[in-house]
Formats: sequence, C-alpha cells, structure tokens
Amino acid sequence: MLFLLVFASVFASCRSGNDKANAPKKVAVIVSTLNNPWFVVLAETAATEAKKLGYETKIFDSQNNTSLEADHFENAIVSGFNAILLNPTDSDGSIVNVMKAKEAGIPVFCMDREVNSSNVATSQILSDNYSGCVAIGEDFVKDLNKKGNYVEILGLVGDNNTWNRSKGFHSVVDRYPGLNMVAQQSADFDRNKAMDVLESILQAHPDIDAVFCGNDAMAMGAYQALVAAGKANSVGVYGFDGADDVMNAIRDRKIRATGLQSPQTMAKTAARFADEYFKGKRDFAQRIPVAVELVTQKNSADYETPARP
Repeated sequence: MLFLLVFASVFASCRSGNDKANAPKKVAVIVSTLNNPWFVVLAETAATEAKKLGYETKIFDSQNNTSLEADHFENAIVSGFNAILLNPTDSDGSIVNVMKAKEAGIPVFCMDREVNSSNVATSQILSDNYSGCVAIGEDFVKDLNKKGNYVEILGLVGDNNTWNRSKGFHSVVDRYPGLNMVAQQSADFDRNKAMDVLESILQAHPDIDAVFCGNDAMAMGAYQALVAAGKANSVGVYGFDGADDVMNAIRDRKIRATGLQSPQTMAKTAARFADEYFKGKRDFAQRIPVAVELVTQKNSADYETPARP
C-alpha cells in the first residue's frame, strides 16, 4: 500500500510538472494609460500580436500612476507571467519596477516610452521623438512665416518623450528671433488639462498665433479652448502621435500638423522580441528607434487612419 501511495504521489508530481511545462507562456502588457486612444491601440496591438504567436496575454492599465504600475509588476511576477511588454509611466520612477522583473528572470520590452537605464529592460522600442519634432518645427516656422507669438504645452515632465519632443521642436524654432514663446506649461498629456491650461494662458496672452502640443490629446484640448475663445480659425495647433481624432481634424483643417508615430510597429516588435526571447535569443539592441512621419493638411490624404488590431 505504501508503495502505491508513493508511486501515485510521484506520478502526480510528474504530471503536474509536465502540465506546467506544456502550458502556454504568458505575456503581460502593462500600459501607462487606457484613457487615450493612442495607448489603447498600442496595448491591444501588443496583446493581439502576442496571442497570435501562441501566448496567453493580459492588459494592465497603470492610469499614469507609477505606484499602480508597481502593483501590476508584482501581480505579473506572482502570477507567473513569462514576459512583460511595458509602456512606462515615468522614465525614472519605472526603473525599480523593471528591475524587480529582471531579478525575477522576466524579460521586459519597453514600447514608445523609455526608462532611464541601459541595463534593466531587455530592449526598448522607441519613437524617434526628437527627429519627428524637428520636422514639426520646420513646418511650424514655414506656416508662421518666421514670426509670431506661440504657446507650448508640455506632456508629463517626468517622461523623456516630453523633453525629446520639446528639444527637437526648439532646435529649429529657437533659431528665429521673430518667433516668441509667450508661455510654456505642462498638461500631463491630458486633453482636459490642456484645454484648461490654454484657457488660462489665453486670459494673459490673447494675441497668439500658434500652439505646439507634446501629444495629440493635448492638441485636441487646445483646439477646444480656441473654439471656446473664438480663435480656432486664426491660431494654428500642432500635435504629436498621429491619433485618429487628430488625423481626422487635420483633414477637416482644424489642426495644422502632427508627427505620426506607429504604435502598431512598436507593439508588434515588442511581442515578436518576447517570442524570440522564449526561443533562446538574448542579444537584443538596448534602444531601437522607430521613424516618425510629418502629417500636414497638404499630405493628410496620403495616410490612412491608424486601425485597431
């Protein structure tokens, strides 16, 4: 009898081990926010691509909160996820979360936003924000004929994308003394905050010619503020992302231009990198730039609206 019990126990243990070995690997998609259509496309594309490759997936919404992102990492580690596709909430604040995954032996592939470390994430797939905003700056200068007053609305001040975009824009615009920035303020990449910010700025600086925004959600908020102030037809608005609503607004001649970055390209690349990691690859480039294209009212017809997977 004792022999049978031992045999049954060993058999059950082996079966459990085999079941675990044969179970599909799991991929967590942790995204900064799902309160922005662009990030919804990023998250859903990453999850869909990983699923196509044969993996279980789950999307976690960090709601732009680094503490909530930390909870998602703890959950992913404890729940046995085998890889994490991450859109970080904060370039510095997210480092500790990525480090925990690395210590647990879980690879992390960053999408769109980077963490300020070159030895925690397995790879970081990032838009070339600087070059994209150089192109916007050149179009901005041309539209304003090298003179006028403008406002800059920044994204999250803790995110590298915010400053890479601002630096790219200013690397061009600051060469023209006739262009005067009357106000620069953060709206956290948030549409409603951008509307409130510009409404407040317009009270102090009603005579502006353009608004440069660090993303498309804020561009739409800025446009709403200009509509309310009766200035939508006289003030040009520039965004960055290539989000659906701004692409349509450019075609409707409401927004002047945007930098089209492809969330699909970054998300699919991250999912494929996780697949390659599972199959044994380890030599990933630390940072991979993804090109950004300038979309204006002149060439908007050449671009299809980004589609959901």
